[in-house]
Amino acid sequence: MSDLGELYQEVLLDHNRRPRNFGALEEASHVAHGHNPLCGDKLTVYLKVRNGVVEGVNFTGSGCAVSQASASLMTEGLKGKSIDQVEAMFTKVHNLLTGKSTGAEDTEDLGKLRALSGISGFPIRVKCATLAWHTMHAALTEAADEISTE
Repeated sequence: MSDLGELYQEVLLDHNRRPRNFGALEEASHVAHGHNPLCGDKLTVYLKVRNGVVEGVNFTGSGCAVSQASASLMTEGLKGKSIDQVEAMFTKVHNLLTGKSTGAEDTEDLGKLRALSGISGFPIRVKCATLAWHTMHAALTEAADEISTE
C-alpha cells in the first residue's frame, strides 16, 4: 500500500474509533434521518445554520466503520461553510466516492475528506460512505424527514 493510501486508511480508522461531533445538536435548525436498509446503517444529521452559514453539525447513529468515519469527517468539513460551499462540497465528495472525479485538481480543497477516495474502488461500500452526505443534503434541501439509500 502506498504511503498516501496508508495515511488515508489511518484517517478513516481514527474517525471511526473516535468520531467527531457525535451526539444530538439541541439547537439544530435542520435535521434528517438516513437509513441504508441493505446493511443497516442508520444516521441522523443535525445542522445549525444561521445567516446561510453552518455553525454546527453533529450526527448520531450506528453502522459500519465507513459510514461512521464518513459522517465524522463530514461534520469537520462543513463547519463554518456557507450553504453554497456545502453544496459544492457535497458534489465534490459524491463525485470522489463514485469515481467521477477527474483528478487531484477536483479534490485538492477537500483536505481530510480526500481520505474517502479509496472507497470508490469498493462499490458495495459507496452507499455506506454517502449515507451521511445524502442525509445532510436532505436536511438542507428537502421537507422530508427521512431518506433511504436503497
